[in-house]
Amino acid sequence: MMPDEATILDQYRLIDEPYYRAVGREIELFSAAYANRMPVMLKGPTGCGKTRFIEHMAWRLGKPLVTVACHEDMTASDLVGRWLLDAEGTVWRDGPLTTAVRGGAICYLDEIVEARQDTTVVIHPLTDDRRILPLEKRGELVRAHPDFQLVISYNPGYQSAIKDLKESTKQRFASLDFVYPEMPIETEIVRREAKVKADVAELLVRIAEHSRNLKGQGLDEGASTRMLINAGRLVGQGIMIDEACEVTLVTPLTDDDDVRRVLRDAIAACVP
Repeated sequence: MMPDEATILDQYRLIDEPYYRAVGREIELFSAAYANRMPVMLKGPTGCGKTRFIEHMAWRLGKPLVTVACHEDMTASDLVGRWLLDAEGTVWRDGPLTTAVRGGAICYLDEIVEARQDTTVVIHPLTDDRRILPLEKRGELVRAHPDFQLVISYNPGYQSAIKDLKESTKQRFASLDFVYPEMPIETEIVRREAKVKADVAELLVRIAEHSRNLKGQGLDEGASTRMLINAGRLVGQGIMIDEACEVTLVTPLTDDDDVRRVLRDAIAACVP
């Protein structure tokens, strides 16, 4: 390990336990995968808890978590590193993936389907028995630290001919499916995270269920658990529930006036 890598990775360590409410055996399954350093793919809709889950697991395992928010303009150099000019001349700077590989962190590539396919192929040598990362521009072959693990996430609801993972990529990962929790569990999560009363949390979850029934009928997705927490936090600041839902659920979900009207009617039917 390079002299400054431990210091660099310290900033990626989670000091406090991130709250996560398990809905099945995902904690046990991920722990078993990590014990074998098996690459893991988290699949599920936006705002259902994928990122919170991996934060919780990194804390539970005591490992640094290097997170990369993938996007369509991301290049392989953004992941692995590049040559840069500074006062001392040309120097190499590791990218986040290389930092995690060298130092034994968990590297989380969030919404990997947003990245270009020619970029994601750089992870392939890390996802089989080789566990190596070729740095072609540097002429170096980095062997993964024994503690390194690769985790990716994506939303199957956004699959298309253009935005989807190659089969050659997906088949390299163990996969955990995430969905919105059942009503009692989601109510508990919203109550705790938004710091609202149980009846308020339950009301917000009922509203979310109405919105999720509109998936494919004007909405790509219904209200996420994250959205409900945001609504609850506004309610905790004295905002009326219908107004809180308007700015955190209705307006962000759609610009279609008819769909907004349906959502407002559902909110009005739920709010006493």
